[in-house]
Amino acid sequence: MENEGALQEDLVREPARPAQWLLLFALFGGNVALAIGPWFVRVADTGPVAAGFWRLFLALPFMVVLARANGQRLTGMGAKTLALVALGAVTFALDLASWHIGIGMTRLGNATLFGNAGSIVLLFWGFIMARTLPGRLEWLAIIFALSGAAILMGRSLEISNETLIGDLFSVAAGLLYAVYLLTLQNARGAFGSWSLLVWVSVFGAPVLLVIALALGEPVWPQAWGPVVGLFILSQLVGQGLMVFALRYFPPLIVGLALLTQPAVASIYGWLAFGEVLSPMDIVGMVLVGAALAVSRARAT
Repeated sequence: MENEGALQEDLVREPARPAQWLLLFALFGGNVALAIGPWFVRVADTGPVAAGFWRLFLALPFMVVLARANGQRLTGMGAKTLALVALGAVTFALDLASWHIGIGMTRLGNATLFGNAGSIVLLFWGFIMARTLPGRLEWLAIIFALSGAAILMGRSLEISNETLIGDLFSVAAGLLYAVYLLTLQNARGAFGSWSLLVWVSVFGAPVLLVIALALGEPVWPQAWGPVVGLFILSQLVGQGLMVFALRYFPPLIVGLALLTQPAVASIYGWLAFGEVLSPMDIVGMVLVGAALAVSRARAT
């Protein structure tokens, strides 16, 4: 999840294609940076939703600078477009809230994998809009996604009810992220990635703050390191590298690179939090991961 730059390509053309090693570094480095974000959510001394507020709020001035540096306008939205952006921002805030809650309740690999499930939802949505049935490859992706999710959720239920609920929060985040992308798809071409992220932060940060206060979460951090690390890695480094790299790669490569995120999250979940994966967990992750890769490969 944690991949909003993944479908928000900056339309400004580069004068020359950068070196291939630099592009690969940006693609995989961006995914690794995004994958480390859940660690900071876990160790922050704020609540999980409050951490999401700080992620957006602290990044806002940097987003403004990046938008201006890339020649993206911040004003001039019509009332209808602004309303859609506001709706998308609220959806993204709910996505972050749901995902961050899930991060605290289930294994980091599960949370990261399910939080990125928006790609699969968009694949289904494309069939609905086109009024066509999936092809053989798409049916395979659907079977993989459902089978892998069933395995992972069944394993979570074996651990405790709480981890299963955490999985469901993460799945809900993936669904909300897909809605967020669909809401902003028309405005994206006109205003660019960074400009939209500015407005998403403007509208979304207050929503996260209200939710955190309503849940009674501690909002003001005593130790600023985790929330600063969260906004730097997830909102600046991760997004920045992904926006830079994505225009140069076909969707299949993007989908395969996306699998870096649950792999990295599972590794540090094991090292830092003792979250051990069984062979069946790995099978489930491979199945869902394959479905994600296929869904990105079929992206239009």
